[in-house]
Amino acid sequence: MAAIDDHIARGGANTWPDLRYDDWKDTCATLQLWTQVVGKVRLKLAPMVNHWWQVALYVTASGLTTSAMPYQGRFVQIDFDFLAHRLILRSSDGRSEQFALQPCSVADFYAEVMKRLRALGADIHIWTMPSEIEGATPFERDREHAAYDGDAAQRFWRQLVQADRVMNAFRGRFLGKCSPVHFFWGSFDLAVTRFSGRRAPERAEADAMTREAYSHEVSSVGFWPGDERMPRPSFYSYAAPAAEGYSTSRVSPAATVFNESFGGFYLDYDEVRRAADPEAMLLDFCRSTYVAAAETSKWDRASLERR
Repeated sequence: MAAIDDHIARGGANTWPDLRYDDWKDTCATLQLWTQVVGKVRLKLAPMVNHWWQVALYVTASGLTTSAMPYQGRFVQIDFDFLAHRLILRSSDGRSEQFALQPCSVADFYAEVMKRLRALGADIHIWTMPSEIEGATPFERDREHAAYDGDAAQRFWRQLVQADRVMNAFRGRFLGKCSPVHFFWGSFDLAVTRFSGRRAPERAEADAMTREAYSHEVSSVGFWPGDERMPRPSFYSYAAPAAEGYSTSRVSPAATVFNESFGGFYLDYDEVRRAADPEAMLLDFCRSTYVAAAETSKWDRASLERR
């Protein structure tokens, strides 16, 4: 276990950037909608995978990617580059298109993405209603959200880089079924999910998406930039379904709190960023909240965990 810990590259505090939600909330709202435009292209093209894993984006060395998506005998791929501040569209036949990430409305961003896809020979039509955003406007009509602070977008991506690499180390210790570390554009968060291997009771209020997503018992951990309800970036962990005693389980670090409204454990990103060893603190959070879920739900830990 210590060897795996040592495998995580150690970095100074400046590698965990400061980014307060209130300082970039307009850009955050716009960027979420931009990722939904791109994510819905992936939803349209990628074959269905259990728990909707095929819709997610992935953290890269410069931003976020759809990864390769099948289209009429070839691949297309869309990348957000937050270093060069470009959206890059590529096809496996060698063609590519790109345009600058800069302040523009969601409507204009959507139109530009569709135009560039057509230039690649990909005539793709998506459902333009945003997902998981109350009171949203269809992409083609949204002229309200148009902010893009490049420095803030890059800082957010750098936060994702740190979370992604630690969460991947945590993922590597599990022998059971486990999701990739992936970015969901609907909820705008990075997550990794472990499974007990047992079916979960169907939720009475479940729709088609949540019925598939939570068909089996899970313990999930992730990173979220925050919103108006909780205006600060946080790491979170939840169990579904949550067993009796889960919410009162003893977890660490000490700064972790259980949020009744959201139904999970939360640890402020700033607590991790300011720690002497951010990686160790985040791994402690991931491990202890998973143990709380596994113990209260009586998972077969001996067969699921790497010693």
